[in-house]
Amino acid sequence: MFTHPLPDSVFHMPAEFEPHEGCIMIWPERPGSWPHKALEARRAFALAAEAIADSETVYMIASKGSVSSARAMLSDRIRILEADTDDAWARDTAPTFVHAPNGSVWGVDWQFNAWGGTVDGLYASWERDDRLAARICSLLGYPRIDEHPFVLEGGSIHSDGEGTLLVTEPCLLSAGRNPHMSRGEIEQTLNRCLGAEKVIWLPHGIYQDETNEHVDNVCAFVRPGEVLLAWTDNPSDPQYVKSMENLRLLERETDARGRRFKIHKLLIPENPVCITEEELSGFVFEPGEDRREAGERLAASYVNFYISNKGILVPQFGDKNDEAALKVLGRCFPDRRLYPIQARAIIVGGGNLHCITQQIPAAKSGMCR
Repeated sequence: MFTHPLPDSVFHMPAEFEPHEGCIMIWPERPGSWPHKALEARRAFALAAEAIADSETVYMIASKGSVSSARAMLSDRIRILEADTDDAWARDTAPTFVHAPNGSVWGVDWQFNAWGGTVDGLYASWERDDRLAARICSLLGYPRIDEHPFVLEGGSIHSDGEGTLLVTEPCLLSAGRNPHMSRGEIEQTLNRCLGAEKVIWLPHGIYQDETNEHVDNVCAFVRPGEVLLAWTDNPSDPQYVKSMENLRLLERETDARGRRFKIHKLLIPENPVCITEEELSGFVFEPGEDRREAGERLAASYVNFYISNKGILVPQFGDKNDEAALKVLGRCFPDRRLYPIQARAIIVGGGNLHCITQQIPAAKSGMCR
């Protein structure tokens, strides 16, 4: 096990739009997340993995019992690594990768408690997921920064690569994560582990987001000083007030370098994405696991995209606003190829494209901050 021997506040979290060495994903199989033996989910994961593999290495984690399925459905471009997990949300259970002063890459191993532990966690047992970050660091040879018992998920933070972090209040201040810590103490931990110089606390995430409203579903950096914000023009939609309050905060804030934000509004689907009776019939829930209900609105947002080295994976929901999302993201990332990915089979599990991916930044030689 590696733990960091370096002084505090020397690590630095790069932005997702900076160069990657690769991407981590996890092959889905949990019956309470992926209906009908995860067949449709696996097809969607495979499409995403192959799109990412066009410009960076994809490491697919699979349990011993699922390796054969992954090998059958994925091309030889995808590197399959065996490890046990409780579910397939790599953004939240894989390490958060950071740069050391010399440019080397380290993995931060946060404590994971299924988005709330015994307070409001989504399943009763999460030990395998909590061990995964250490396992990945060992498999891939990255030194590990052990931050247990601080609870954090990768989807709850977004970095501009220049010292600014976006988070949401409902998530990081939730009673099921670090209730013994004040807001200031949480900021100090983010400053120390990620090199954050300014943390911007958005008041809301996406309506019905069962992660206590992760930031990666509502707001994301395009580049330093420029963000995409989930939006709706419909005043009767529960998301309307949430997005409006986020907009007002961003309009009066500056980033760590003192820049005002350029804000791009990215419409959510016009028609709410809701789980169907047919999908519900395919789940097998364990005792203590969060159960879904037919007609339940899911936290569908186009902000939950993934930036690969040469592409943007954009979730699609069969909605009128699918094309609009592609146009907005195309304007924001003109030098990257757009990959529209039908995300219905992923959102049914509770997350989206960004949630099932975790980038590994490329090392930087001679970096010094």
